[in-house]
Amino acid sequence: MRTVIEGGTIVNEGRISDGTILIEDGSIVAIVPIGTIVPIAPIDTVISAHGCYILPGIIDDHVHFREPGLTEKADMDSESRAAAAGGVTSFFDMPNTIPQTTTLEALEEKFTLARQKSHVNYSFFYGATNDNTDTFSQLDIHRIPGIKLFMGSSTGNMLVDRRESLERIFSTTPLPLMAHCEDTGIINCNMAVAKKQYGDDPKMAHHPEIRSEEACYESTKLAVELARKHHARLHVAHLTTAKELEFFAPSSLSSPSTLSSRITAEAVISHLYFSDRDYNRLGTRIKCNPAIKTERDREALQQALTDGRITVIGTDHAPHLLSQKEGGCVKAASGMPMIQFSLVTMLELVDQGVLTLERLVELMCHNPARLFEVRDRGFIRPGYRADLVLVRPNVGWTVTSACIQSKCGWSPMEGHTYLWRVERTLCNGHTVYVGGNVDTDYIGEEIAFR
Repeated sequence: MRTVIEGGTIVNEGRISDGTILIEDGSIVAIVPIGTIVPIAPIDTVISAHGCYILPGIIDDHVHFREPGLTEKADMDSESRAAAAGGVTSFFDMPNTIPQTTTLEALEEKFTLARQKSHVNYSFFYGATNDNTDTFSQLDIHRIPGIKLFMGSSTGNMLVDRRESLERIFSTTPLPLMAHCEDTGIINCNMAVAKKQYGDDPKMAHHPEIRSEEACYESTKLAVELARKHHARLHVAHLTTAKELEFFAPSSLSSPSTLSSRITAEAVISHLYFSDRDYNRLGTRIKCNPAIKTERDREALQQALTDGRITVIGTDHAPHLLSQKEGGCVKAASGMPMIQFSLVTMLELVDQGVLTLERLVELMCHNPARLFEVRDRGFIRPGYRADLVLVRPNVGWTVTSACIQSKCGWSPMEGHTYLWRVERTLCNGHTVYVGGNVDTDYIGEEIAFR
């Protein structure tokens, strides 16, 4: 099958240029500059991209699709539909499902489910526990991006808090470690104080006081110390504070094919877009762990997008039913669905001057591929799989419940008007989303690494 995408503006590897993309059997075979004659060959499909920017498909390194075991909230079918509608063509799912992805059998079960249900490309993090490091050597490093470590989180009962276990994990991992960094002791102490002052379920305004800057900083500090000691590859998930940024040096990441630093950081959409002032308006709809913090923290994270201290933008997409979001700091579940609106939200920050369009592509496409050594994805290059998203600027549309693909049926972005729209998403050269519709007959591919 041969497809031509013509008339669009390509954003790739630090350049913006008009051109035509030729696709054959799911892979890019040529990128033809404007004014150049397109090679003559039988063409099965012509896609007009006039007025659109063409980006590599987004690689989301941090999602919770909830399957198996938590499918009342979400599943691979519904959340991969949301991914496709948002221009996300590849995702890495987290291990805190039921059962936890902490055994080789549970990992293989997820791959089996994805082969049946995922409409975009997929892979899965393996979960570290206090006592499963003996299985690390049996992992196929060509099938998974890394190992997820919860350093101070009771989420899914996967907390790793023994010092000897942490030393063993950092010294034996053959893969990048992606760490959730919050100090449980500090959080528990803050919670006890808050309950004494404000009652058994403190209001949302106190969430960033309980899951505090100190709790994040001290845990990230420990993770960085362990990574340096054992020469491990550490990727700190969802940075939330200005203070934590001191652990990550500014650098230029646009030219190398791999990342030189072995210690990197992720920022997620919720902490880049919201601040603690939004709790009054959105309440528990933006409750997540680590907590959304101050405007100063948000501004620092936004600034770090452009100097290399932040390497990757993910979503930490984590759906819950609205009934599970009722209550306050104790009772309401933490997490929100964001994958469908991650790209358009970041494009809004482009319009605000927070970062350039070229930098957005670095952070959401190129750098996830570089960091996790994804094979043949993340760039618009001949020989690479044709994972592409067409986005159109200057079209106003408003998020309503009717357009939400996630199974939970809600979004903190409901009622928000965007000026960018995802027009079409191609996964392995196949149009999986166009005009508000997802091709639910299409199944994505398992991602290969290294």
